[in-house]
Amino acid sequence: MSELKTINQDFVDLYTNAKDRLFEASTKEMNDAREKAFECFKSNGIPSKSNEDYKYTDLIPAFAHQYGINLSYTDVDVDLNEIFSCDVPELDTNMVLLTNGWYYKNNYELKLPKGVIVCGLLEAAQKYPDIFKKHYAKYANVEKDGTVALNTSLAQDGYFVYIPKSVVVEKPIQIVNLMRFNSDLMCMQRNLVVVEENAQVQLIVCDHTLNPRKYMNNTVTEVAVDKNSIFDLYTIQNQHLNSSIINSVFVKQEASSNVLTNTMSLHGGIIRNNHTVIMDDEHCENNTFGMYLLDRNQHVDNFTTINHDKPNCISNEHFKGIMDDNATAAFTGKIHVKRDAQKTEAYQSNNNLLLSNNAVINTKPQLIIDADDVKCSHGATVGQIDEDALFYLQARGIDKKEAMQLLMFAFAHEIIEKIRVEPLKERIAELVDKRLRGESSKCSKCALGCNS
Repeated sequence: MSELKTINQDFVDLYTNAKDRLFEASTKEMNDAREKAFECFKSNGIPSKSNEDYKYTDLIPAFAHQYGINLSYTDVDVDLNEIFSCDVPELDTNMVLLTNGWYYKNNYELKLPKGVIVCGLLEAAQKYPDIFKKHYAKYANVEKDGTVALNTSLAQDGYFVYIPKSVVVEKPIQIVNLMRFNSDLMCMQRNLVVVEENAQVQLIVCDHTLNPRKYMNNTVTEVAVDKNSIFDLYTIQNQHLNSSIINSVFVKQEASSNVLTNTMSLHGGIIRNNHTVIMDDEHCENNTFGMYLLDRNQHVDNFTTINHDKPNCISNEHFKGIMDDNATAAFTGKIHVKRDAQKTEAYQSNNNLLLSNNAVINTKPQLIIDADDVKCSHGATVGQIDEDALFYLQARGIDKKEAMQLLMFAFAHEIIEKIRVEPLKERIAELVDKRLRGESSKCSKCALGCNS
């Protein structure tokens, strides 16, 4: 039996042996989704490089490791609120913590507008069944991707955010995913965000590791954005090099909604970001941005699909990467304009800087256009530091190292500028500057205190 078949069979056995325990702890909606997802996983398994969507990312090393998996909430031996605090004092947020994929039981009470709900996914399934049933497992495609099917089969908790009709949440909600366990661990975190009509909210998600154990996060987030609503999602991936992250986000937009996402990969071993958007009514606007800063043997793969299903919608997609040493990256972006989606405007770009001869980027922007009255463009660039610009700065008394730093930061700054939370924008700019200088880029009082 091949290594991948062995891995898949191990997960089939895990589900079979844990099924009674999973079903007993969860609600009917979650368990119904499990059954369907498990059948899909048995058919498809973990994607291999022979799968066109995963041809640039080998998941076998990440999944082949012998992890523990937490199928129930595990108490931690410290108060996470004390050992973790965001060191951006100007970033005034409603902050909640998750520990190893579960909503932390000792989170501080939040000060939120009336009707807003922030809690664990399992708690939401039990307390708010009508909202949960309407949206859970409705947008994540378990038939196409085995990692999503595996998550749906095994997931029990994560975060749940609900913003009721016409409510504007002034303070961003900050979700901090903390990995801290006494052995190597795999997590199947599941999240659900529901933003109702005319509502507004900004969500900041930060991923951190608090000890040097080997971690695997297979996370799925579903987002439903109703008509005339505004939603921002900022994801800061800042884990150590022993971590593997599969981050799948599915966004469904209704009429005249505005969604901005910005995924910033600052640290991590293997990172795969799947991002799928469906614009399901007219006059939607979607802005999908990303940035990845890689060195050593890091690998990041951004795989995006923007679906224009209805007319008169706009999408802007822009990803930038800077790679050094033996780092590898991939960008596959697909914009699909359906037959009825006339008057579409869709733009896509991927730009990369390679700082060493061993760094590699595979980039594949794609347009599939089935309508005839559209404005669409796509493109990609791969290059090195502009020697003329470097000479210009050096001729004005700036040493070569600092001049390169300035040019790299200017290259990345276009993505940073898209952040609509000013204190977060300033902090990310500082983190990127430190990261490009080779300094530690941890934005928390992390127990590691190192550059790994």
